[in-house]
Amino acid sequence: MALLSLSRNRRQFIQRAAATVGAATLAPGLLAQSAPVRVGYSMSRTGPWTGGAQVSQEPNFLLWAEQQNAAGGLDVKGVKRQIELISSDDRSDVETVVRTYEKLMGSDKVDLVLPPWGSNANFAVAPLANRFGYPFLAPTALSRRLVEMKLPYFFLLLQQPKPMCDALVDLLKASGAKTAAVIYVDDLFGLENFAALKVALSGSGISLVQETSYPGGVKDLSPVLRSIKEKNPDAFIGFTYPPDTILASRQAKEIAFNPKFFYASVGTAFQLYRNVMTPAGAEGVLGMGSWNQKTSPGAKAYFDAHVKKFGAQKEPDRWASGHCWAGLEIMTNAVKRVGLDRKAIRDYVANTTHKTIVGDIKFTGSENTATPGSVGQWQNGEFEVVWPPKMETAKLIANKPAWK
Repeated sequence: MALLSLSRNRRQFIQRAAATVGAATLAPGLLAQSAPVRVGYSMSRTGPWTGGAQVSQEPNFLLWAEQQNAAGGLDVKGVKRQIELISSDDRSDVETVVRTYEKLMGSDKVDLVLPPWGSNANFAVAPLANRFGYPFLAPTALSRRLVEMKLPYFFLLLQQPKPMCDALVDLLKASGAKTAAVIYVDDLFGLENFAALKVALSGSGISLVQETSYPGGVKDLSPVLRSIKEKNPDAFIGFTYPPDTILASRQAKEIAFNPKFFYASVGTAFQLYRNVMTPAGAEGVLGMGSWNQKTSPGAKAYFDAHVKKFGAQKEPDRWASGHCWAGLEIMTNAVKRVGLDRKAIRDYVANTTHKTIVGDIKFTGSENTATPGSVGQWQNGEFEVVWPPKMETAKLIANKPAWK
């Protein structure tokens, strides 16, 4: 009996050992399936970029991860895996942005990255994305220079300065404007948009009566606005960041400068602008915008989900927020189709016409060339798309009402 018991114990030991070896062989595959998809990014939570970053980008990242995880996880080529967001505050500092992405892509080797906020930050990290081979779908970068760099892993979702300025000038010309004045922030965003505007105005019959740059962080624009008011242009154009957009609008109201067309961006498409200026005070103001709830059923569903999560006081803006969500749609579809192979994701993004909440998106090199340049306008508390006519959600108010 003792020998029989010893033999039985030996057989059980061998069976358990074999089972352990088998489990060890299978475990890496099982662990790979259950491991979260690590998605890294830096975002401005403090500093001057915070207003735009916390409206147009980070809320969308959080909503996307929550929705995907609630559905069982991100579909990675047929396998659902939870999303783990790895993020930090870049303090609105370009050097911090660069260091963060170098760590995320270099030593941390996250599975995917999401972009930082703004043209300057994206300009700084675009070469890194290319060097490390991480697809970047940037929803808040406007820069012709980024297009001209021909970085195969970097994609710009927003309409760039040329189509946006062409659309604005087309609107002004069609509405009979003859003169315009422009102010622009003295950085990449302002300089490139001003340059594109001057090209668009050439041969349009609209003359510039004043052009003035200003430094970032400006606290008073009233002197330049008074100078422009004296020249009585048909159109005022500001290539301005959200705080400057509100500052210019408030100070124009204070000095009763009310041209037929008052255009300022970015930030005009933000709920904050409507809240600060009041719906009546914002009426007729123009800016960069390309979608709202009327654009598509998907846009309405996204808007409603955003408001449900973050509350009625934190609506998505009517320009970059929609493009940010479109970029997340594209990334989600890419991972579902090709998995986490970053080269395969890049190829899918580059070679596909993408159906999104803002319409078709197709890239020529780094640039989204499927979405036309567009202009939005506050009307009755909603930022409507008023140009071009094929995208409009409402007809243009051709003469801005008096400030209220």
